[in-house]
Amino acid sequence: MQEKTKARIMDATKIRRVLARVATEIIEKNRNLKNLAIVGLKTRGITIGRRIARLIADLEGVDIPVGIIDISRHRDDVPVARAKASLETGDLLFTVDKKDILLIDDVLMTGRTIRAAMDALIERGRPQTIQLVVLIDRGHRDLPIRPDYVGKVLPTSRREVVRVRLREMDGADEVIIAEPVKTSGARKR
Repeated sequence: MQEKTKARIMDATKIRRVLARVATEIIEKNRNLKNLAIVGLKTRGITIGRRIARLIADLEGVDIPVGIIDISRHRDDVPVARAKASLETGDLLFTVDKKDILLIDDVLMTGRTIRAAMDALIERGRPQTIQLVVLIDRGHRDLPIRPDYVGKVLPTSRREVVRVRLREMDGADEVIIAEPVKTSGARKR
């Protein structure tokens, strides 16, 4: 389905400023930065997590490990047979036991992805805390999940789509709101 861009919400400068603010908030809230570990959700949560880790290192001189977690077999919106067949391809080169985990995603909406991520994390160990970091919070929760750090609250309709583009994978940094456009297909004869 095609999409029509309705609004450009953030550009590279705004994203950089928001991530700098979020990194500062993380530093202020967490006294023991050496106990922090970042877990990014595929795909853009990983990139955002790496950027935040770099900002914390620049500000405080502490290297925060960044890992990747695959939540596909923990999702409740994927058929059970397909979820069981999925191979876990996450890359966590550290233990989550007794760590303060920063779970990072680009857009939070229903909360179902985050619930699956928490299940996947807890399956690997027992974190001391899990703190949720999102670039965009668009509301529409199905589950009682709330982020600890938010780049921008962006009220949207359920019909609208929020697209986060990052230079590492998309060639540019921006956040846009788009809307699906009905296309007139060829007539059947």
